[in-house]
Amino acid sequence: MTTTVWQNRLTALRALLRERELDALLVSCPENRRYLSGFSAADSHLNETSGFLLVSQEAALLLTDFRYREWAQAEAPLFEVRIYTSGLAKLLAELVAQLGLRRVGFEAPFLIYATYQKIVQEAAAVGLQVEWQPLDQLVEQLRAIKDPEEVRLIRRSLAITEKVLAQVGATLRAGLTEREVAWRLEQALRQAGAEGPSFPPMVAAGPNAARPHHHPGERQLQTGEAIIIDMGAVYQGYCSDMTRTFYLGEPDARFKEIYTIVRRAQLAAETGIRAGMMTDEADGLAREVISAAGYGEAFGHSLGHGVGLAVHEHPSLSPVKEKAVPLQAGMITTVEPGIYLPEWGGIRLEDMVLIQAEGARLLNQDRTFYQFD
Repeated sequence: MTTTVWQNRLTALRALLRERELDALLVSCPENRRYLSGFSAADSHLNETSGFLLVSQEAALLLTDFRYREWAQAEAPLFEVRIYTSGLAKLLAELVAQLGLRRVGFEAPFLIYATYQKIVQEAAAVGLQVEWQPLDQLVEQLRAIKDPEEVRLIRRSLAITEKVLAQVGATLRAGLTEREVAWRLEQALRQAGAEGPSFPPMVAAGPNAARPHHHPGERQLQTGEAIIIDMGAVYQGYCSDMTRTFYLGEPDARFKEIYTIVRRAQLAAETGIRAGMMTDEADGLAREVISAAGYGEAFGHSLGHGVGLAVHEHPSLSPVKEKAVPLQAGMITTVEPGIYLPEWGGIRLEDMVLIQAEGARLLNQDRTFYQFD
């Protein structure tokens, strides 16, 4: 990313702060921190952090501890790195006083309550009159619109995922366990140039495929049943997400029926989605196909979600009208309808698309779907 990219992102954030009459924003979400500053360190535990950003109209500060000083200075050239030695709360109180901040936003879903308490208590202890404003989806709405470089990185991440899924998919055989297949996927991702998986690969065989978020276990793959593989890669920080459903042996009538319905639903959404459409309308394109076939109750999750620095990000293609937002050109989302039947299994197919004014551009190159007459 160029310096201009980071400058433009800070400019856009500062415009949002003015709209909300906020003096500053405290950023604690790792993906938002990276998006705004370039600082790529991850937070490996809920109660540990690589640092925070404090952004006002005049200041751009990266607050971290000694362990990350060199790293932060190298990757965040537009930010002044400040090291806290007695914890975030004390340094933040000093900076709030120095900058004359009165209304400070914080990311409510990401700032743990214990840290929030310390911040509020320290500010009050030194006599600061600060209104701490909880926020959600502020930076995320900026992240949702991908620039050309982000699109390139996501496409590269997806290309790695497709290569690995085809490679490992060709080796599926009866007797392998779900866990063995998942491990093969992780190994192959790193060998293909990924930093790692964007989430632990899901391998769900037979009845386990009725669980949309199954964790691979010791169940062996068997001839005559569906196998869902859901996986993704991380490449230079950017994620991909893809699902295919396999079948060992000659597909039976039930598999053919359900697979064909799911594929028709996916195609209906991929050809119908466009910028300006509400997210619940996009979901409805696929849901109507599945419901008309009599399996509406078996499709219990949203059609898709945004993908970028996080594998699940804004927007959500949810059927809930109250949560609906308009799709915008530049968003990248998944399209992943599915049907899940207890005791039998399930089928899910997932692609990634770039939302454009004239429609959705499919980012997947792999089109090796089953074709049934």
